[in-house]
Amino acid sequence: MRKKIPSTAALLAFEAAARHESFTRAAEELALTQSAICRQIGALEDFLGVPLFRRTRRGVQLTEAGLSYSRQIAPRLDAIEHDTLAVMAHHGAGSVLELAVVPTFATRWLLPRLADFQSKNADVVVNMHTQTRPFLFDQTEFDAAIYFGDAGWPGTEAHFLMREYPVPVCSPALRGVREQMSPDEVAALPLLQQTTRPYAWRQWFASAGVRPANDMGGMRLELFSMLAQAAIERLGVALIPPFLIQQELAAGSLISPCLRSFPSTRAYYLLVPEGKAERPALTNFREWLVGEAHAAAVQ
Repeated sequence: MRKKIPSTAALLAFEAAARHESFTRAAEELALTQSAICRQIGALEDFLGVPLFRRTRRGVQLTEAGLSYSRQIAPRLDAIEHDTLAVMAHHGAGSVLELAVVPTFATRWLLPRLADFQSKNADVVVNMHTQTRPFLFDQTEFDAAIYFGDAGWPGTEAHFLMREYPVPVCSPALRGVREQMSPDEVAALPLLQQTTRPYAWRQWFASAGVRPANDMGGMRLELFSMLAQAAIERLGVALIPPFLIQQELAAGSLISPCLRSFPSTRAYYLLVPEGKAERPALTNFREWLVGEAHAAAVQ
């Protein structure tokens, strides 16, 4: 039975026109004439039986149905393009791993090591996509995820990588900072908070037997990279694992005024959907990644 699917040309014309809310700009993007765009969208409206655009003196506006349809169609066209490019790039050979990652870990720890994996697995390409929150694998195209948190995702295998051991870091030019400060003295500095680890400072102070009144106060930022830059700009003191800021520590743009640390209660894991766990490329990546994490832990 033939499925009720419009032509790809009509969908591409509609997606471009909806994104720009302009037939003229859609025509320029797709290297077509404006009349060709009008014909494609007219044919799509006839196929669907609903108007997708409202024609006005100033141009076109999406109808409610058009807005809803564009939001559904755009990610599906992106997925088709992604899959097509993957096949074209590898001529149907080799494997592609779609990996969800937490950004700073991927940038500062994983990417500097990835050439080693690729030298041993030349037919495997690892694509990375930023994902900082939990998600359901069956609603994405991801083959695996590197996630900081708890291991209990349903329907997945969790492979432990490492914990965090954060230390206070700041600019050497931050007012009031000096070497070998006590936790009480650190508490007097402006604290930079991380939204994904909202209790990190409280836990750090508690590990030192200190309970300052302001341990939850201060500017809030989402990523370690943002925290590091804010600390460099003398906005306060941040709590960051040293392995994520080795360049800044070596350059002296960040210093640690107090070397006290504590192990995080949560950890980095490689999460693999049970249905994909036996894929050879994913098995090779898992074994390599776990080995690299173990080697880094014993250094």
